[in-house]
Amino acid sequence: MARTTVIQIGELGRRSGCNVETIRYYERIGLLPAPPRSAGRYRMYDTADVRRLAFVRRARELGFTLDDVRALLALSALDGRGACAEARDLAAGHLAEVRVKIADLRSMERVLADAVKRCTAGEQPGCPIIETLSGA
Repeated sequence: MARTTVIQIGELGRRSGCNVETIRYYERIGLLPAPPRSAGRYRMYDTADVRRLAFVRRARELGFTLDDVRALLALSALDGRGACAEARDLAAGHLAEVRVKIADLRSMERVLADAVKRCTAGEQPGCPIIETLSGA
């Protein structure tokens, strides 16, 4: 496939929102195919690479693991409801993990808020925050 638009790595980074080192890393681990190189050994990307990197960046922002991203990229290359069902299942599993993390964070918030409140009140000997962290 001929590349219609040649984009150098710095411009790819600007367009995709990824820094240059991240782009090189994604190439090393296979999330981004190694691009052809110019006679001067410069990497030559195109708009498909911009779209792929934007997809990877957005998936990572949503907390998907690199393996999940790899699976989603493979599914994005397929057509049909089967691919959509697999992507939905992967996303549903990730959503369940996110919900567990949110519940854990809410629990941590309650414990810390209580400790700070008791500390602010100054009605107890010692430090309620230190006591909370010590498990007392």
